[in-house]
Amino acid sequence: MSKAKITAEEIKRIVKEENVQFLRLMFADINGIIKNVEVPISQLDKALDNKISFDGSSIEGFARIEESDMFLYPDFDTWLIFPWGNDHGKIARLICSIHNFDGTPFSGDPRNCLIDTVEQMKSMGFESFNIGPEPEFFLFQLDEDGHPTMTLNDQGTYFDFAPLDLGENCRRDIVLELEKMGFEIEASHHEVATGQHEIDFKYADALKAADQIQTFKLVVKTIARKHGLFATFMPKPITGINGSGMHINMSLFDKNGNAFFEEQQEEKLNKTALNFLGGVLEHAKALTAINNPTVNSYKRLVPGYEAPVYVAWSGKNRTPLVRVPQARGLGTRLELRSVDPSANPYLAISSILTAGLDGIKNNIKPEEAVNENIFGMKDEQRVANHIHNLPSTLHNALKELDQDELLKNNLGQQLYSSFKKSKDMEWDRYRQQVSDWERDEYLELY
Repeated sequence: MSKAKITAEEIKRIVKEENVQFLRLMFADINGIIKNVEVPISQLDKALDNKISFDGSSIEGFARIEESDMFLYPDFDTWLIFPWGNDHGKIARLICSIHNFDGTPFSGDPRNCLIDTVEQMKSMGFESFNIGPEPEFFLFQLDEDGHPTMTLNDQGTYFDFAPLDLGENCRRDIVLELEKMGFEIEASHHEVATGQHEIDFKYADALKAADQIQTFKLVVKTIARKHGLFATFMPKPITGINGSGMHINMSLFDKNGNAFFEEQQEEKLNKTALNFLGGVLEHAKALTAINNPTVNSYKRLVPGYEAPVYVAWSGKNRTPLVRVPQARGLGTRLELRSVDPSANPYLAISSILTAGLDGIKNNIKPEEAVNENIFGMKDEQRVANHIHNLPSTLHNALKELDQDELLKNNLGQQLYSSFKKSKDMEWDRYRQQVSDWERDEYLELY
């Protein structure tokens, strides 16, 4: 990792000047769920010296009971003070990586996985993997006890405004809070589905982008509560309307700038860009298990709701898995449209980067671009164009991942085993449940 831009001494100075009284040491479990250990500021020196320990066996996918003692190693560059506080003073946070008791990085930590992948990228001569996420979310009303209902907060649709868009004040407050925390917000709007919203922020390098996604989710949920609303990043909470995606815009940079752009090439995409694209498409089915890691994710990945279903790419339409936006120069990028916001951002970005780098290493060439509406094609047309389906269930996606040695090796034995175990258990719980749809469909018929 590069040298931190902020030092321990600077953090101590800010703590005194801003009257910070509590410090949250945040990290992510195997499923990307935010966890934290909160300490009083009297423990600041201990925290900055990597001496705060916790029981890893209590965290999903972390460690067995006999090897549970772990330490939190804060990344100083993630220092920030939450804009909201309490009567006891301000609260700050640091995002941490997890280390073993002997000080070595814990191989089961998703953040460590991404750090390792970025280092592999740098060994190939690239300087950064820039990520611009587009996370979507729904806002539901709360009941009188503060529990979420299934009543959406408005009936607005794409780009609507008040009175149809009743979430705009909540979105504005989210934007203001994010800007106080250093985010550069590029756009905020109502999405296609009723009650659905999107806030886009400026791209960042892979690790910072993953950290920002985690912070974004926390801020959205916190501010929504203050408006009497419940925010969810569940991919498909409502039947019959669009689900929530998290499109990933991505580009590699080297010492000369954007490594995907070349003025003289057709479409101004160079060999590096096409090979990276080829790698992503080659591993697309296995990537789906990581980018769409819940049973519910596959209720979104169906035809008719603007979510990709087929493995293909285009610069002309939005039905394929990967789109190449028209921007060129520094803005040249690929947009992976399948990812949803339930994904662990550290594992998703690490796996996507691994797949793309494999394309570069092995000169993987993508199939020809598909510039017509894939959903309108007949099956034989898709076969003729070498267009394959994404996995239709979490179970099928996990089988694809199990056959992809590259992505499994990138995760490592600890992470892969933990992820697979967690997801197999989720699938088993799901398939044993009897749904209302089944009762409505079969109870009287049979």
